[in-house]
Amino acid sequence: MHRKLLVHALTALIAVAGTLSTLRAEAGGSFNKSSCTFNGKKLYGKIQVVTSFPDVKVQEVSSFPDVKVQKVTSFPDSCGKWQFVTSFPDTKVQFVSSFPDVKIQYVSSFPGAN
Repeated sequence: MHRKLLVHALTALIAVAGTLSTLRAEAGGSFNKSSCTFNGKKLYGKIQVVTSFPDVKVQEVSSFPDVKVQKVTSFPDSCGKWQFVTSFPDTKVQFVSSFPDVKIQYVSSFPGAN
């Protein structure tokens, strides 16, 4: 009897875990810390802020960011270095207050993924 209950409980747990991973994939995508990308879009380089159709939705936080961002005016060539532009961006971002793809924190030095 107990073994049967355990099997049913494990089956239900596996079903819930599968559903959660499916929802995560449908809802957003994936942040790759090692390549500093979200769904293949660079989280460094020339960044354009948009209000619709972003490549990445970001939320500015004061602690526990995914990426520490340093605003630069040239050479945005490593993780977390953002040069804001109005045309020809590498990545388009939209700032949101909830349900971000990536959380960022502005820093004056040592940018990059945590």
